Order: sequence, then structure tokens, then C-alpha cells
Amino acid sequence: MSAAPSLLQGVLAGPGAVQRRAIAKTITLLESTRADHRAQADALLTELLPHTGRSLRLGISGVPGVGKSTFIEALGLFLIARGHRVAVLAVDPSSSVSGGSILGDKTRMERLSMDERAYIRPSPSSGTLGGVADKTREAMLVCEAAGYDIVIVETVGVGQSETAVAGMTDMYVLLQLPNAGDDLQAIKKGVMELADLVVINKADLDAAAATRAQAQIASSLRLYGLHGHPDHAHHDMALWHPKAIQLSALKSLGLEAFWAEVETFHRLQTDNGRFAQKRQQQALAWMWERIQSGLRQRFSEADAVRARLASTTERVLQGQLAPSTAARALLGLFFGDNTHHA
Repeated sequence: MSAAPSLLQGVLAGPGAVQRRAIAKTITLLESTRADHRAQADALLTELLPHTGRSLRLGISGVPGVGKSTFIEALGLFLIARGHRVAVLAVDPSSSVSGGSILGDKTRMERLSMDERAYIRPSPSSGTLGGVADKTREAMLVCEAAGYDIVIVETVGVGQSETAVAGMTDMYVLLQLPNAGDDLQAIKKGVMELADLVVINKADLDAAAATRAQAQIASSLRLYGLHGHPDHAHHDMALWHPKAIQLSALKSLGLEAFWAEVETFHRLQTDNGRFAQKRQQQALAWMWERIQSGLRQRFSEADAVRARLASTTERVLQGQLAPSTAARALLGLFFGDNTHHA
């Protein structure tokens, strides 16, 4: 099936109202679960693919209340003033009633959303793993094809969203509050290991606390680097070493220093080949993730499986059947192998 010509031309049209409408319609098409829409979306993505890959993808995460939206708006306005075009894919928690977005990031980034050089797309997470919208990666490609050279993905900052956003962006930024205390706000070790840059936001509220938090986090990052990544030797200046910085997004203080770190990261990772390598790994991981998701859906919809799933599940719950045996039996039904029976 060929891509919808009007949408394709609209996305590639260049800055303006026509392009913004085309981007919105294209992402809506990508988010559709209808089979015919999915076929159109796949064809459209294939047409857009040669125009993608030229942006810097930033992942922003942090606990609720840390000031992610304020930071992203301040950063977006700062970047636009420097000649960039900025797309923000803000993943909201989904309402359990309507399935729609709850927070409405567009209303929380009013100044940025009004600028024609920015594009903000709030998307409900729809219960997908990690709170990251299922189609965020595809929406990112659409924005890149439209010429946005900075794409920011903001997550809800709960569950495994940090892992998910780190797996689809070039640089993962974790926002923290200055009054972290000795427990560093109960930062999970895994999240700290993912961070390329930790930003202590609202540093103006308590300068001493922000400095203490920066020192503690910097120490933790060094330890994680030494033990988890022995190749991150700190004497090797060709490698990027995660670090912690302070800023105040509300007062737009520290944004230049932040962006200088991002540019250094981009240059180092490009020069040492890790930038391209990471994108290749992410593309393959994305493909396998979609394969696994598709197989799971087909499995649950298969008539033979649905006919036996309830009874097999009950036997597992009652301790009458080992989970591994049940899994093999159901897989046998799915693949037409009748050698195993639950």
C-alpha cells in the first residue's frame, strides 16, 4: 500500500500550518489500532525514513514535581532562540476511565506551544510498559522528517519509564530536586546507571542543598561507572563520563551550561562511534520489541489458545499444572503442535 500522498507532502512541506496539521494527522494515524490504518502508517513511515535520523534525541525524566515541563519549556525557548526547531513528545499517564491524557502538557508549556518553531504532542501512555506511549518512537521519526533537529521525549517518571526512554533516545537526562538528602530521593541504582546527565533543578531554592546533592550524585555516578562500566575509565578523555549539574529552569539559569554539556556529549559520542552504534542497537531492539508484542497479541487472539486458556490458567492457580508445562502446552496449540496437552 502506498503512503497517503497528502500527508507525506505535508510533513515534508517545511515550517508552517500545513506541516503542523500533517504531523498531527500522521501521528494520529500511527496511534490507530485499525489494520487498514496500520498498513497506511507503515507505508508512510517507509517513505519518511530517508528524511529521518538527523536530530538529537533527548530523553527527560524525573519524579513528579521536579519541574520537567518547566525545564523543557525553558530549554525549548532557549534552543529556538539559537535557531533550532524543537519537538516535544510528552507522554502523559492515561486515564483509567477514558484512556486519554490526564496532565495535558500542552497547557503546561503555553509559551513554547505558541511558537511555530516548536511542536508539542501530548500522548496518553495507554498502559504500555514503562508509561512510554507505544508509538512514541514512530512519532519521533515523523518529527525528524519534518525538520525538527531537537526531539525531546518527556516521560511520566514512574515505573520503568526511565528504562524505556533511555532505550529510544541519544542522551538520557534525569532531573532531581536539591533537597535530596542522604538517600538521594531513593534513586534506584538502575536509573542512575542509565543517566548520561543528572540535573539538579530548582537549585535557586536552596543553594547549599543543591551543592550537597550535586556532590553526592557525582560520587554515585563515578562509582557506578567504575563498577558497572570498567571501560568508562576517567582518564580517557575520548569517552563521555556521566556528571551532575545544577540549574533553575524557572529563572532560566544554567541553561547555557546544560546545553554545553549536551553538545560535548554529542561530539564525543559521534567521534568515538558510539552515537551511531547506539542508534543501530536501538533500531534492532525496537524491531524485536514489536515482534514480541505482535506475537503476544496473536497468541492471545488465537482460537485454539482462547479455548483452553481459562482452564489451563485455573489449573496453574490451583497448583495442578506447572507454569512451564502450561506455557509449552499453550504454545503447542498456537503453533499447531499437538504433542503437548494441558
